[in-house]
Amino acid sequence: MKKYDVIILTDKRYVNPIEINAYTKNVLDEDNYVKIALENQGLKVDRLSWDDASFDWSTTRYILFRTTWDYFDRFSEFSEWLNNVSQQTILLNSEKIIRWNIDKHYLQDLQQNGVHICESYFIEQGTTKTLKELSIQFGLKEFVLKPCISGAARHTYKINPENIKTFETVFSELITEEAMILQPFQYNIVKKGEISLMVMNGKFTHAVLKIAKSGDFRVQDDFGGSVHSYSPTQKEIDFAENAVKACIELPIYARVDIFTDNNDKLAIAELELIEPELWFRKHPAAADELAKGIKQLINQ
Repeated sequence: MKKYDVIILTDKRYVNPIEINAYTKNVLDEDNYVKIALENQGLKVDRLSWDDASFDWSTTRYILFRTTWDYFDRFSEFSEWLNNVSQQTILLNSEKIIRWNIDKHYLQDLQQNGVHICESYFIEQGTTKTLKELSIQFGLKEFVLKPCISGAARHTYKINPENIKTFETVFSELITEEAMILQPFQYNIVKKGEISLMVMNGKFTHAVLKIAKSGDFRVQDDFGGSVHSYSPTQKEIDFAENAVKACIELPIYARVDIFTDNNDKLAIAELELIEPELWFRKHPAAADELAKGIKQLINQ
């Protein structure tokens, strides 16, 4: 017998925080919506940091990734932990889909499966070409540079002919360590924002609109972006659900970030399957849908 049905994963900053600001409160509230929803399904639940060395991971049926927002800063440690824990219990989403989704090369897979993505050029680790040479090769004037493995806009830069020289050193250092992506700057993200559609068990539940602060292009609230409730069109809902179906396996939860690209077509910005913010506080019923899906897995 397992002691727990589900362990909700966070990182140690959010287990028992001493100081609770607005940001931390949102983290705690989000995880609590999920915990209550799971408990309402009659499940035995706890919430722990993913790196809790004192916990025996074999004592839970499932672990549910939620606010593990330090993993990309400790990726080697996280990867080793993932190897170990996947042998002891079942991960939601699975280790297979996590490893696929961690690396933004997954966008190429989506594209091959008929999902329109943001125009992207993958620059592999060790490339010796300069940013200037690459911008000429791909016909890019104003573009965004970011790592293939990243989060919270880490090393994400907006580059243009006026500042490209100042980023050559940064790029040359980064590309020796990791693969990068170049993407044409998407003007509609600044004008209209980016839509995040939440999909539980393959079905759309709710959406938000993320808008960058004036003078910035990053929609994350870490950089002053704002979040608004949003009612998507059926076209947007279908696009998001089809993107989830195009994954290597169906995730139990997903956040599909979309926008209108420079050619006025709906495009995937990101498909978040590891630890996305899902804004349950704006639509608590979505946590219930997630919990129902997990209960169905347990009952299989």
